[in-house]
Amino acid sequence: MTARRPWLVRPARSGDIAGIIEVCEEVYPATRPWRPEQLESHQTVFPEGQLIAVDPDSGRIVGAAASLIVFWDNYNMHTTWWDMTGAGFFTNHDPVLGRTLYGAEIMVRPSLQGQGVGRTLYLGRSELVRDLKLLRIRAGARLRGYSEYADRMPPQEYTERVVRGEIWDPTLSFQLRHGFTVLDVVPGYLRGDPDSLGNAAVIEWINPLVATERDYGHGDPRYTLKTSKK
Repeated sequence: MTARRPWLVRPARSGDIAGIIEVCEEVYPATRPWRPEQLESHQTVFPEGQLIAVDPDSGRIVGAAASLIVFWDNYNMHTTWWDMTGAGFFTNHDPVLGRTLYGAEIMVRPSLQGQGVGRTLYLGRSELVRDLKLLRIRAGARLRGYSEYADRMPPQEYTERVVRGEIWDPTLSFQLRHGFTVLDVVPGYLRGDPDSLGNAAVIEWINPLVATERDYGHGDPRYTLKTSKK
């Protein structure tokens, strides 16, 4: 069995923009990639929230994560990606009132998926939340496998079955394995995504270092994994 490579995660810099766009073009070949001016805005408003994973031998960018801090009271579970991210520019970043790190993007080169890149980026993001003493991470997990099931079930049922482990979704199942829970399902979250048909699950990871009991349990109970009591 080949050991996973020790990917390096660090904040993105201006010189990384072309590499991030290259990764985006590989991951989303059917949609428009991040524009340079958007990535420049991310690094201006919240530089520590923009992470890249790098091959330490070649220096090649193998993955990227983009995030901003939001004051959740200004939004709701059905807010679209466009509105959550300030039209992709993160100009709604609010480090004064916000306690929620919003994960706008995590992407890994397709040829390297399953080799620990995504996990390393998630660990970097959760470390950032702990360092900043934020309450949680929330994000819209695009239901990447939903298009294959759309003729048989609505996205809500699809999500329930992914949570129960009856269906494997390349994005959501991975996130569930890394400690996220599903709060709701958002139709129309992403425009023009042929895999999800625009549908996403709102996911959450709570920072146990600052959370209180009242910070848990705000999701739709349909997406709560029920375990039997002995």
